[in-house]
Amino acid sequence: MTRPHTRLLALQAQNKAAPRAYRIENAENEATIYLYDVIGYDWWTDGGITALQFAADLNALRGVGTIHFRFNSPGGDVFDGRAICAAMDAHPAKKIGHVDGWAASAASFILMHCDEVEITQGAMIMIHNGWTLAAGDNRVMTDTASLLMKIDGAIQDDYARRVSADREQVVDWMNAETWFTADEAVAHGFADRIADGDAAKARAAWNVAAYANAPKAGAEPEPELEPVAETDDTDTTNAEADHAHRLRQVEVAALNPA
Repeated sequence: MTRPHTRLLALQAQNKAAPRAYRIENAENEATIYLYDVIGYDWWTDGGITALQFAADLNALRGVGTIHFRFNSPGGDVFDGRAICAAMDAHPAKKIGHVDGWAASAASFILMHCDEVEITQGAMIMIHNGWTLAAGDNRVMTDTASLLMKIDGAIQDDYARRVSADREQVVDWMNAETWFTADEAVAHGFADRIADGDAAKARAAWNVAAYANAPKAGAEPEPELEPVAETDDTDTTNAEADHAHRLRQVEVAALNPA
C-alpha cells in the first residue's frame, strides 16, 4: 500500500475546515464543473475529487457542447490527477478552464488539458515536482526516485505543450516550486487571458502553508496537534485498531512536514 507524502497529508490536515465545492451545473448545451476541493481522496474529510467520481460525472455530460472547469484547488494526488486528465481528453466537448483562486500542484496540470484557460486577477497557478513518501533500503529509494522522475516528465509534457518557454525552463520552474500571478500566467502561456473578477475571497479559503514557497497571503499558521490516543502496538488480535493507530502516527507527522 502506498501512502501520500507527508506534505500532502499536511495540506489535507490544514484544510479540514475549509469550505469545499465539487459540483456540476448543467444547462442545455453548456455545463460547469466546480473543482473547489483537494484532488483525490482526502484522508481527513473522507472527501476530495476522486478520479472515479469525476470520470463518471463527466461521462454523464455527453450531450454538452462546452464544459467550463472552474478551479480553486490546492492540489492533491498525482495519479487521480492523471486519470482526471484522461477523462477530460476523452470528452468531445470544448473545455474552458477558469482559475478562480488556486490552481496549484495537481490542479495546475489538470488545467493544462483545457482548450482555453482564463485566470482572474489575484488568482495563482503553481507548478512543482512530484512528492511521495517511501521507506526501505537503497534499492527502494532508487526505484522511488526513478518513478518520481517519470511522473515529473509526464507533468513537464503537460506544461511544455502549452507554455511559451522551452522544456529546460519548465524544469527550472518545477524545481523551484514556482507560483505564477495572473499576469505571469498569461505572459508565459499557462493561461490565454485574464478574466474579470476578484480571486481574493476564493483563495482565502485554502491554507497552502504545506508548500515551500506559498505566498504569505495564503499561508496560515499550522493547526495545533491533537493528542494521540494510546494504543498497544503489541496487540495483534485487532488488526484494524493497529492499522488505525499507525495511520494516526503518519497523520501527526504530516502536520509537521520536514
